[in-house]
Amino acid sequence: MKIIFQKDMICAAVQPLMSGVSTKNTLPAAEGILIEANADGTCVLTTYDLEKGVRVTIEASVIDPGAYIVNASKFSQTVRAMDGDTITLTVDSKNCATITSGKSSHTMSALSGTDFPEVPKLYSSQGVSVDSKTLRGMMAKCMFAMGVKDQRAILNGMYFTIEGNKLTSVSCDTFKIAVCSTQTDIQNLDESKTDAYKFIIPNRSINEMYKLLSGVEGETFMYLAKKSIVVTMGDVTFFSKLIEGEYLDYNRVIIRNHRIFVTVDRDAFLSALERASLITEEKSASSHVKLTAEGDMLQISATSGAGSAYDEITATHEGDDIVIAFNNRYLMDSLKACTAEKVRLSLSGPRSSMNIESADPETEENIGNSELFMILPVRMKD
Repeated sequence: MKIIFQKDMICAAVQPLMSGVSTKNTLPAAEGILIEANADGTCVLTTYDLEKGVRVTIEASVIDPGAYIVNASKFSQTVRAMDGDTITLTVDSKNCATITSGKSSHTMSALSGTDFPEVPKLYSSQGVSVDSKTLRGMMAKCMFAMGVKDQRAILNGMYFTIEGNKLTSVSCDTFKIAVCSTQTDIQNLDESKTDAYKFIIPNRSINEMYKLLSGVEGETFMYLAKKSIVVTMGDVTFFSKLIEGEYLDYNRVIIRNHRIFVTVDRDAFLSALERASLITEEKSASSHVKLTAEGDMLQISATSGAGSAYDEITATHEGDDIVIAFNNRYLMDSLKACTAEKVRLSLSGPRSSMNIESADPETEENIGNSELFMILPVRMKD
């Protein structure tokens, strides 16, 4: 196999491909890039770690077609280090790959393309197209609440439902829940399908998709099969296995009939929590932030081995006074995900969950959009 690449083109292609490279798999092929050079002058590059993968197709000057696997990390570092405008990749009959540019050359071992793991089917008639920025924004709001190594596999990812023009993303772990919905232009690619699309994308795949969507303009296409999803973002195709199973009935978990309401400025509240984090970041069993709602004031306090912190911010308060404590990191993450200028904290008691929502859900910018973040309190020492 012999291919001549434009350096800027191959470097641009390699960057997203790294999202599908395995870092822990014992299968050498899963640590590599499958390079398939076709006689028509196209070159298909694929990475796949058995859970998620990326495919990019670029133009190249193909002197000798073929399919081989080269180590992704070494190949990426090498092509970026070369000085010339073009890069030539040659693989001989002994599976020795040579990368040359100008008078510089580098060799590495290669594997036969037949050793590459079988890639899931990358086409389905079922799917939708959605604005890329909208999709990324919905992911950003819920990523922090995804489970990690939870015994309930369905929680180790993000749950999506798409019905008509309504897109909903949900994530949940043992301590917090994020539920966000938006009305947006969504095109159903399968007109025969009338029921909602429902699927769970694993957390590692969500993290990589979020990175790949950065800067992408226009539509993103999501094609759904029974056990996998294929996402086309511009020139990049990302594919991933889905988590099988019915998602948690989160609407039954979230308390809706709270009796205490505190409305505060989101930025002021977040600033106070960030100051408290200088204390709560200490690894101590008593390290939490305490909220005290009295009258028209919300008090934020924390005490640990590092010292103590105290803040006050003005608030609109309905219902009884309350003292409640939370893990400060979880509380800050929930507020950062919320896009409202003023937030309403809904509570019932010091041992019940708290909801964080927009204080002005009927404003023009919020019509058709909703955000709810639920967080469980921690027990305070007497």
